[in-house]
Amino acid sequence: MRDWERQAALDARLRTYQLHIVVGRPRILDIGRLGTFRFPAGRYLYTGSARRNLIARVRRHLSRDKKLRWHIDYLLTAHAVKVVEVSLSRDAECPLNQRAAGEIIVPGFGASDCRARCGSHLRYLGENTP
Repeated sequence: MRDWERQAALDARLRTYQLHIVVGRPRILDIGRLGTFRFPAGRYLYTGSARRNLIARVRRHLSRDKKLRWHIDYLLTAHAVKVVEVSLSRDAECPLNQRAAGEIIVPGFGASDCRARCGSHLRYLGENTP
């Protein structure tokens, strides 16, 4: 069991997750109905939530073999892309996302049902961000 899984199992109030992602080299990817976008190499932060089954949701994201359903699936199944850390939070998805640093490079990514006008739930943190 990974640290984030242990944490989720101990605290049922955790409902939001952030995936710390590294794109190893520049990618041009089709992101479902959003269209085709260029992803520079570097670090990214994706914020999502699960009202129930948080562990199952994050495990699904970490799996490379899955039906492409959400915007994040298109990114995470691409070659040279990997999740390097998972953070969990009790905070609501949009406020947590709005506090995140970084640049929006794919408007609407992961934010189809966002009512808080986040712009995107994926942030590009930069190429050399630690």
